[in-house]
Amino acid sequence: MTQPDLPTVLGVRLLPLRDPLVRRLAQLLPGLLVFGVALSLAIRGEFGTNPWTVFHEGASEQLGISIGMMVILTGAVLLLLFIPLREGMGLGTALNVGVIGFVIDATLAIVPPLDSTIARLASIGVAPVLIGLASGLYIGAGLGPGPRDGLMTALERRGLSISVARSVIEVTALVTGWFLGGTVGFGTIYMALTVGHWVKFFLTRLRIDPVEPPKTTNQER
Repeated sequence: MTQPDLPTVLGVRLLPLRDPLVRRLAQLLPGLLVFGVALSLAIRGEFGTNPWTVFHEGASEQLGISIGMMVILTGAVLLLLFIPLREGMGLGTALNVGVIGFVIDATLAIVPPLDSTIARLASIGVAPVLIGLASGLYIGAGLGPGPRDGLMTALERRGLSISVARSVIEVTALVTGWFLGGTVGFGTIYMALTVGHWVKFFLTRLRIDPVEPPKTTNQER
């Protein structure tokens, strides 16, 4: 059976829109963009952010580089750890490192520091919702976890529960970032209490490969 002729650009065939990879990329890329914007809004709130962003903020001040560049450098280092940890990575893992940091710097360049308390509260208030939406999009695309999530699953495979692994990593990032000068405040607590809810809400609706419940045997019924 011959394939139908497909449109080409500079001799390269364009994939049809029904192709699964196209659909996954159509979720992945907007998800990474929204994630970067959401983190930028949380930073502009100046009430404290999630643990990793506290670390990136503090480390960037000490190194004299932008927060976005610190995000990229941290992601690159974590990717190198994937090698000895034998953790799998995908296209989404690599793009996570390259895209989010640039989006953060671009958004912070466009959105100036907020003088109004109401604007700052609105900025931090919407951030968890956007992070949940972004996570649902890029995780649901199924093209590989982010480097920070990959580190968490690597520890899980070595005996730690996923909750303990997440707590160890995020507490370490938070404390280190705080000592380096990152902003910690009620926004940090607010995001810790709400981000997980929004991630679950959107991921159950946006996951391309739905998680099927385990099949039961006759003895289990």
